[in-house]
Amino acid sequence: MQLIVRKKYLDELIELYGTPDIKVITGIRRSGKSVLLQEFITYLKSLNEQINIVMINLQELEFDYLLEYHALHKYIMGQYKEEMTNVLLIDEVQMCPQFELAINSIYAKGIYDIYITGSNAFLLSSDLATLFTGRTMEIKVYPFSFKEYLTYYKITDRYDDAFDKYVKTGGMPGAYVYKTEDRQYDYVRDIYSTILIRDLVEKYKIRNKLEFTNISEFMMDNIGNLLSPNNICETLKNDQSEITRKTVSKYIGYLENAFLFYEAKRYDLKGKKYLTNNSKYYLCDSSFRYAVNGTRNMDYGRVYENIVYLELRRRDYEVYVGKLYKKEIDFVAKKRDTQIYIQVSDNISDEKTFEREYTPLLAIKDAYPKLIIARTRHETYDYQGIQVIDICRWLQEE
Repeated sequence: MQLIVRKKYLDELIELYGTPDIKVITGIRRSGKSVLLQEFITYLKSLNEQINIVMINLQELEFDYLLEYHALHKYIMGQYKEEMTNVLLIDEVQMCPQFELAINSIYAKGIYDIYITGSNAFLLSSDLATLFTGRTMEIKVYPFSFKEYLTYYKITDRYDDAFDKYVKTGGMPGAYVYKTEDRQYDYVRDIYSTILIRDLVEKYKIRNKLEFTNISEFMMDNIGNLLSPNNICETLKNDQSEITRKTVSKYIGYLENAFLFYEAKRYDLKGKKYLTNNSKYYLCDSSFRYAVNGTRNMDYGRVYENIVYLELRRRDYEVYVGKLYKKEIDFVAKKRDTQIYIQVSDNISDEKTFEREYTPLLAIKDAYPKLIIARTRHETYDYQGIQVIDICRWLQEE
């Protein structure tokens, strides 16, 4: 498998090197966290310093005896070297029950620069403060972006053709070693099954696997639609399910914990407040939708929306669904003191479709940038202060 340097994430780690924080790398299974650690180790070895690197991959059999936190702690302490910079890296740390007890003890001693990875609820962002007694810094790793896809395949022209393939292939780097689309989908489907059965069903002791799977696949089919535990529950009850709203809400939380889905809450632009009823949910990568639910319904508009949502998160924006009176804006993207309003569409060549996209944006009276991102295949142009940009070109921007 070809490897590429994921500069954004590597730069984050380099920036944090030597700080007293516990660095936590999170993301869905097989998104490249382990490779990122190896890239960081290569960087450390290039420094003109006396560095003692302690790397533990708890998925490897030779570290099987460390899947108990006392043993893990003892091993780490035994690897410490005086008069050197000691760096500790643990991959898939959650495989060791109560790992946080070992990490907190090591952290309290102040003798290691600590980096850990995990891919499920044990390292959920909201839980980091309660897991660890020290300060943590989270590095969120996503599947490959379109730019990374181009880098991997060394593509320097015919970007439109490459984008059309990326939409279906997605950004799970492990799938790229397979030559056919069917084999790539087999790979992604295996990741999905592992997440549902090993990471979630077993961890949370879910009894009704079928209901849990149905909810996940229903959410895949409805990316970009407003959903709530209530309307999902009602839909499933129409299919003779006895599931409750509380159970649906719990299952959605599990899927988010595994980084399979991300929630985009609604934001009332007029009232300047967040709305608690109904959210949109987006997949961690569009390939899961096609691999699991099939390609019978390509629904490019929804998939483009999913791709834009993920790219905004990669660019460190907070992303919400905008509401202005009865109108909806696909995304309100916020970063520090700025924000962007974005509409996403498949094809805006039809005047009615174009009008549907620009009307909500023109109703917003502040001066923040407004974009329509669509599959125009043309250069960017301005319409009454709204930038209309091709999605393939937008994804290649910095």
